[in-house]
Amino acid sequence: MAHGICNLSSDGIRACQPAAAIRNPTDQPSAECCAALRGADLPCLCRYKNAAGVWVRFYRIDINRAMGLPGKCGLAMPANC
Repeated sequence: MAHGICNLSSDGIRACQPAAAIRNPTDQPSAECCAALRGADLPCLCRYKNAAGVWVRFYRIDINRAMGLPGKCGLAMPANC
């Protein structure tokens, strides 16, 4: 799917949803989620951290869990995120 945010496609968001779910999240992100995050613009994603964006509500993602996923995938978030 072409739609997404910060170079993270809708499919990538869906792959990460179980690990960032509001209810009953998985302990670790899937390989598909980590692959999607490797291609994402992480500084761009940081700008959405405090935004109550529709995509966060639509996918039922806990933003604090979502912000922790790059670290679980071995990726470094920007220091000012």
